[in-house]
Amino acid sequence: MGMVIALFLTVPMSATTDSSPMPFEQIRLEGRRLDTELIELIPGEFALKNQVLPLERANGKMLVAIGSLASLPAVSDLEVLLQTEVEPVLTDPAELKEKIEEIFLERILSQVSGANDADTVADGDDVTDLADLQKMAGETAVVQMVNLLFAQAVRDGASDIHIEPYEKDVKVRFRVDGMLHEAMKPPKRMHAALVSRIKILGEMNIAERRLPQDGRIKITIAGRQIDVRVSILPTVYGERAVMRILDKGTAMMGLEELGVAPDVLERYRKVISQPYGIILATGPTGAGKSTTLYASLSEIWSPTTNILTVEDPVEYQVSGIGQMQVRSNIGLTFAAGLRSIVRQDPDVIMVGEIRDLETAEIAIHASLTGHLVFSTLHTNDAPGAVTRLLDMGVEPFLVSSSLLGVVAQRLVRRNCPFCSQPCEPPSVEFIEALGITKEDLKTANFKRGVGCEKCNGSGYKGRQGLYELFVMDEALKKMVVERKSANEIKAYAVKNQGLRPLLSDGKLNVLSGKTTPNEVLRVCQREEL
Repeated sequence: MGMVIALFLTVPMSATTDSSPMPFEQIRLEGRRLDTELIELIPGEFALKNQVLPLERANGKMLVAIGSLASLPAVSDLEVLLQTEVEPVLTDPAELKEKIEEIFLERILSQVSGANDADTVADGDDVTDLADLQKMAGETAVVQMVNLLFAQAVRDGASDIHIEPYEKDVKVRFRVDGMLHEAMKPPKRMHAALVSRIKILGEMNIAERRLPQDGRIKITIAGRQIDVRVSILPTVYGERAVMRILDKGTAMMGLEELGVAPDVLERYRKVISQPYGIILATGPTGAGKSTTLYASLSEIWSPTTNILTVEDPVEYQVSGIGQMQVRSNIGLTFAAGLRSIVRQDPDVIMVGEIRDLETAEIAIHASLTGHLVFSTLHTNDAPGAVTRLLDMGVEPFLVSSSLLGVVAQRLVRRNCPFCSQPCEPPSVEFIEALGITKEDLKTANFKRGVGCEKCNGSGYKGRQGLYELFVMDEALKKMVVERKSANEIKAYAVKNQGLRPLLSDGKLNVLSGKTTPNEVLRVCQREEL
């Protein structure tokens, strides 16, 4: 387990407990223009540490925003430093902290980038001496850059941070709502120091630069504890670091918050309320399958149930649920873990993924002996999960008697709630691809985000799922035993169960203005090929 660190950026200034009226004017920072010349006069470290921000010059005085009276000593220091009279004004501490981080992140990076590369004899990737790496990783600029990197990523709602070295430069990219975008370009010579700092935080070996390494960091940002899963990979131009941000607050959402349509949600709740059987979530990597399963477990958890999971890796620690980490290097595979879990008197079991016949058979036998089992598979649609199990070698009678239902899903970006506006109907090409009828067009509410500060100009903010729910019935059990094809099974479910394919669920979200045709076709096109 990585060490626990608390970022100095996130410690709010404590507000005064004095009940007497504040002797200072109170202002809002939002929408206020700042004097960049004044900001240049204050050292970034001083502003970050003391939470002070210069605003403007007025009547021969410098107006400075503070978050609480605890910053008053720093105001006195500023008067000495700048040789001018300083007048403090109070503002919201959280708003002030965010503004200071935003301004001084750019300042620190530009100062670091502005240094003359010619002064550095050795390229960062050529520094192999352990003492040099430790010294570089401990430098103030490097520590601040890594701290600010985490703070910026969390503020932007990023799920991953990529530090990518190339021949002449280094790129830092954030994955926001499933899409990567460039966040900053630190100088090449700082690359080794940045990666070494991350290794130190994740308790990895900073001297080993030839082999891949994995680690974990715990950080506290804005009062929230966040886990960061770190992967270091050696490449031609140096070590590449990818950090997965695991924010428990965003992971533990209820089924309603995931974007499940009311009719599908009602049927799914009936499926997960069964006492035993197996329920599968399918879709590609990053489709939100684990989040759906966590939400399902939260829904059925009670003090009278024993819920155990075996995962690779355990991404979110959930209170009240026993979680086991797969360790293949010592023989603790999904199958081995599942065998042991069955002897722990569970009511509900979650298996991170069914990868082979052995795991599939143990999971199915567990479901047949009175346990409710959740797991995931990589298939394109829900009925495809049946044929995938058969292809693995599971006997048809076992599948038909154990499987309760399958939910297939994809994630689409939502239209930004701050800048989305009604728009014209999509082109004929999109209308045909989504199956939009003339009747649909009469009541449609097409919307599109035009781009704003809140969504970084993308027009999208946040994501939601598209869902396809397939539930086993007697006729389907017979079709499985007869080894009918996935297409035949799907055709029956659409006709007799009212199964709504992913593309059709996407169409409903487009018609209601939640997302755009481009987004739905980006994630659902393969079903129509």
